[in-house]
Amino acid sequence: MRKYLEIASVHFRTQLIWRADTVFHILFTVTRIIFAFILWSAIFEGKEIISGFSFDSMLSYYIISSFLAQIELSGGISDEISVRIRNGTFSKYMVLPMNMEGYFLAMEAGVVSFHILFDLLAAGIWVALFRINFVFAADAVSIVCALLLIFLGLLFMAQLNYYLGLLTLRYEEISTFLMIKDNLVSLVTGTIIPLVLLPEGLTAFMRFFPFYYVTYLPSMLLTGRCGEEAVRGVILLAAWCIFMELINRWTYQKYRLKYDGVGI
Repeated sequence: MRKYLEIASVHFRTQLIWRADTVFHILFTVTRIIFAFILWSAIFEGKEIISGFSFDSMLSYYIISSFLAQIELSGGISDEISVRIRNGTFSKYMVLPMNMEGYFLAMEAGVVSFHILFDLLAAGIWVALFRINFVFAADAVSIVCALLLIFLGLLFMAQLNYYLGLLTLRYEEISTFLMIKDNLVSLVTGTIIPLVLLPEGLTAFMRFFPFYYVTYLPSMLLTGRCGEEAVRGVILLAAWCIFMELINRWTYQKYRLKYDGVGI
């Protein structure tokens, strides 16, 4: 455990080098919320409630979901693995005296730990500056389950991107997979619009898949909604994380012998 904490610490400190990236990361968080504010101000004009949301609760949902979307930074895992495999330097990770997936998860933990502080600051400034009547859950069970879902959601997305990176061992070029993933994730996680606005049949279908629980459900729980789904959501997302762990181990063991490295 100590070596993984050290990896997380190193990558946390590494983020201090890229100060411009941190500034733009904060700006993207604020920009996403500004767009939501402008859009829903127009939609709510002359209306009090839309699909059970008031204007304040809708903005609260977008602030939370935007925050969660911005701290999900695991796309760098698939990019790093893919580049290393294609240029022949993936051996750098294969010879490490630790679990390779654990290394990338620790790396992601260090990066997220750094950015989470600034994203919280950005969201707080937005709420205070525009005097939003922020809606937040009062139920302790919902809050605890939401926090568990946030953790499991970040873990699942890191596992998914690790898996996509490993597919380079089989297909060499995975840009199509990454493009599909990037284009779909924002929609199916409820970052673009709350899934409650979609047809009920489609929403019910999406409950069988992990993306429903990554951003949408914790955002709803933290705004005091969907409390009846809290415990079930934690169990289902935990099961998906276990499934992804098994898939990742199988994929690496099956395809690692196909790697023809030229150095580290």
